[in-house]
Amino acid sequence: MLTIRDVIQSKSSAVWSVGPLDTAHTAMEIMTEKNIGVLVVIDREKVVGIVSERDLARNIILKELSARNVPVKKIMTRDIYCITTDKSVEECMGVMTTAHIRHMPVFDHRRLIGVITFGDIAHALLLEQKIKIHDLESYSSVCDTEGYEDSD
Repeated sequence: MLTIRDVIQSKSSAVWSVGPLDTAHTAMEIMTEKNIGVLVVIDREKVVGIVSERDLARNIILKELSARNVPVKKIMTRDIYCITTDKSVEECMGVMTTAHIRHMPVFDHRRLIGVITFGDIAHALLLEQKIKIHDLESYSSVCDTEGYEDSD
């Protein structure tokens, strides 16, 4: 069974963040530069939310606000789901699917160590299924020859 620890270890260890008083424009610049879709919002070393491309689109673009004047705290998602490294990939997929979320901060011993995406989880589950299929095929081919006696 794959855990979140397994998945997060295969990713970059960088965690990109902004502060709640940084502007939406700053958040967009960082996301563009790093080619990512979400930033963790940290205030005084505490995670207080996340801001995603979706937050920016819905709260800046659609409302025709100036990204240079709006602080991240006005558009960020405050009620966030987090996960710990000991949880299974299946548990994470269940939470993400039920809550309709695509990004989740990952904690290890109360320390933020990364952000996992729905794509990361889907990829991990596909890899796990391929391994199971390969193992079953290998087992099946061994079993097919057992007990065979040539009567000639």
